[in-house]
Amino acid sequence: METINIWFDKDYIYLKNKKGEVLRQSLLWYERLKNASNEERMQYTIGFTGIHWRCLDEDISFESFEYCDAEPTELQRFFLSHKEINISEFAKRIGINATLLRNYINGFKTPSKEREKEIFDSIHKLGQEYLNVLA
Repeated sequence: METINIWFDKDYIYLKNKKGEVLRQSLLWYERLKNASNEERMQYTIGFTGIHWRCLDEDISFESFEYCDAEPTELQRFFLSHKEINISEFAKRIGINATLLRNYINGFKTPSKEREKEIFDSIHKLGQEYLNVLA
């Protein structure tokens, strides 16, 4: 894939390829790029398989722009946005395997609707416990 243009907004990286297609990915997948300055973001090189930011030690493959799950799910978005939550301890708290929860967050596995509800219910319960501390 030959790239014509790359640009960013607050939440996404965009790529316009030689065919004129505009593709995007959430910056939640790429924390270094999300937190980078505009100057750092524009210091990239194009390779045969993707884009590389040497100063940020970040790579994005061209192929990943075409993944059907390039946009994080609500569950992924929550955990990618809240790095302060210790995944291992949270998984232990709700009684599931930490590796399995990481796989849900990273998109390697998809939780059932029931499991997803169980995780969100636990997040809500934790939030309520935080609110009770202030009461």
